[in-house]
Amino acid sequence: MKPFHQMFDSGAVPLGTWIMSASHLITEATGHAGFDWAVLDMEHTPIDLSTLVHLLQANLGSTMLPIVRVPWNDTVTIKRVLDVGALNLLVPFVQNADEAAAAVAATRYPPEGVRGMAAMGRASKFGTVPNHFAHANTQVSVIVQIESTTALDNLEAIAAVPGVDALFLGPGDLSGAMGLPGQVGHPRVAEAMADAARRAKAAGVRIGTVMGAVDQVAQCREMGYDFVGLASDLGLYMRACTGALKQLRDSAPKIEGNY
Repeated sequence: MKPFHQMFDSGAVPLGTWIMSASHLITEATGHAGFDWAVLDMEHTPIDLSTLVHLLQANLGSTMLPIVRVPWNDTVTIKRVLDVGALNLLVPFVQNADEAAAAVAATRYPPEGVRGMAAMGRASKFGTVPNHFAHANTQVSVIVQIESTTALDNLEAIAAVPGVDALFLGPGDLSGAMGLPGQVGHPRVAEAMADAARRAKAAGVRIGTVMGAVDQVAQCREMGYDFVGLASDLGLYMRACTGALKQLRDSAPKIEGNY
């Protein structure tokens, strides 16, 4: 069974977060904090290919499942990310079934796909995995992001593409596409998200999302989302910093006297 699907064995909704800091130490600590999965985000962060290797290595000491969001649905980029050892890919801004099929093909060695063959690298444990080319296709998971109203309209067609393991609704970009940029809690966005969860369930495919606050994550679980992320490493850090500073400053005694 693919590592991505094993994550659901407990029956609970797996909880994750986003790694935006590009820090191997923060990635390692996040895994030990107890998150079930984390997206190593190459789309909106400084994470490049070399940094990604360090993050994947740092994650080896925990049970947190690393999901790599590639910058774009690009065959060459996907090939290189797979070659350095990623097994679970999140592909942004997939609009239709053809784009979903292209993403899947990029992750598969021929004849199932178009992934270029490299015998030496992290993906094959530097050539020590027996029959790597024969078995690699069965281990890679493809999660495609639904981030626009067009993609929402095509949800069932995207979900039906062979090799698509799950959908992932991006509430931020969806809110912008709906003319409500940044308003992920708006009733119209919330209804669209709930409808997407219902339709994914009917199509027999898992669907995930990410929200910034604990109560929003709880709402997504109630909607039927199968895996949900909470904020990001930097978001959680900044929230803790600003909250602690505000508490201390609001309660600070006033200094009186002449000095």
